[in-house]
Amino acid sequence: MSSSVCENGSGSKPVKKNAILVDGVPLNGPILDSKAGERFVEEAFPIIMEGAIRKATDVNEKVCEWQTPEELKQCLDLDLREGGEAPQQILNRCKDVIKYSVKTGHPRFFNQLYAGMDHYSLVARFITEAINPSVYTFEVSPTFVMIEEVVLKKMIECVGWEEGGDGIFSPGGSVSNMYAVNLARYKNCPSIKDEGLSGMPRLVMFTSEECHYSIRKAAAFLGIGTKNVYVVPADERGKMIPEELEKQVQRAVKEGAVPFIVCATAGTTVLGAFDPLEKIADICQKHGLWFHVDASWGGGALMSNKHRHLLNGIQRADSVAWNPHKMLMAGLQCCAFLVKDKTGLFEKCHSSQASYLFQQDKFYDVSYDTGDKSIQCSRRADAFKFWLMWKAVGTRGLEERVNRALALARYLAEEIKKKEGFRLILEPEYANVCFWYIPPSLRNMPDGPEFWKKLHQVAPVIKERMMKKGSMMVGYQPHRDKVNFFRQIIISPQVSREDMDFVLQEIEALGKDL
Repeated sequence: MSSSVCENGSGSKPVKKNAILVDGVPLNGPILDSKAGERFVEEAFPIIMEGAIRKATDVNEKVCEWQTPEELKQCLDLDLREGGEAPQQILNRCKDVIKYSVKTGHPRFFNQLYAGMDHYSLVARFITEAINPSVYTFEVSPTFVMIEEVVLKKMIECVGWEEGGDGIFSPGGSVSNMYAVNLARYKNCPSIKDEGLSGMPRLVMFTSEECHYSIRKAAAFLGIGTKNVYVVPADERGKMIPEELEKQVQRAVKEGAVPFIVCATAGTTVLGAFDPLEKIADICQKHGLWFHVDASWGGGALMSNKHRHLLNGIQRADSVAWNPHKMLMAGLQCCAFLVKDKTGLFEKCHSSQASYLFQQDKFYDVSYDTGDKSIQCSRRADAFKFWLMWKAVGTRGLEERVNRALALARYLAEEIKKKEGFRLILEPEYANVCFWYIPPSLRNMPDGPEFWKKLHQVAPVIKERMMKKGSMMVGYQPHRDKVNFFRQIIISPQVSREDMDFVLQEIEALGKDL
């Protein structure tokens, strides 16, 4: 029978142990070859550095190496088999995955509400991926529990809750919005936790027509129903109209329903609009409604003394969703849900007091076992990315990033207004720049149904061409009564004025024959 070598823990010679057989499996030491694993990691790091960091952020490289789904199946050899592959083959797989992935850290990736690469945040992600913590108890995640507490406290200060508050990092802004709806409902109807929906009145929530789709998803997921989400009209800039909100609240009351929450938006997805938070707060206060602000996108402006006025009134909110992985580049995913309440509403609403995790007779302060207020069990150490980056660049560094992004947005808007064939849809309030490109064939056509029908087809063709070329990525969409237009999002401090000029030149070059 084979044998293994074990250390006896006292520093003396290893003692050989005979292997034993259990259920036909020989148990004689670990089956994982740690040394081989370490070599693989060492060999993988240069590939990551070259492909996913250096080239991925080099303006002279492609944003993406476009392949169709069928082509990708061939390039990546996606099939999983009975036997494993050799380390060199796996390293080649890594190279291929990097090669054919969209480089979101590229200076010319403008497609989403996240972009760029912060190297401090990246290192933080390397560390958390290696340590693999779960932030539910202090005993298994001491450093990250403490870090999350400090980051949440600082973010609460930025919101303006002078007496403090509570919070947690969630798996996304959508989940943060769901937290808000659930907490607001629990505060209104505490018995729902035990008794469920059967005894509840018809609850109604309010949000703007420009809100994120997660608000309706929250209503569906929590059993409130999407028909009980009363949609408030927005003005031409995409801001909720307070007078219309008041009408909707009064309508719900007349119908015998129970209004319980208003979800405002600070930084809408398409237009980058900020709802008038002070006026909405007045209405919420008047009717006793929970006031939630989805600042997932626009919350970054709180770091800027110059632009935080966009969120005037947010200090009156009962809860706030804020995603540092967006404007502040903390890396996906990094999303905070903040609550003004300090009475333990979080725990009361979500706690299940699992005795195998949250024992009350532990040898340390169990108030640091924060996991019971979460709807999750396992939870990533997402706050660490934001903390390490914030430690590295400081509050002033984060403020500079916000100010520069918004200045670049203003520059691009002014260039659009000067350039033939481009039409700005509205003056940007944040980092969203929305515009049409009108090819030469349409420039002398009057703005009638035929013109708009043809213009609607322009942006999708240009988007296809830019992706196949790999030169850049800019999003497009129709919106309300407007046909397809480009929505340029500016975030990364690696973006330059020259990149703004390039965007307009490239769109013109790709679409001049349309």
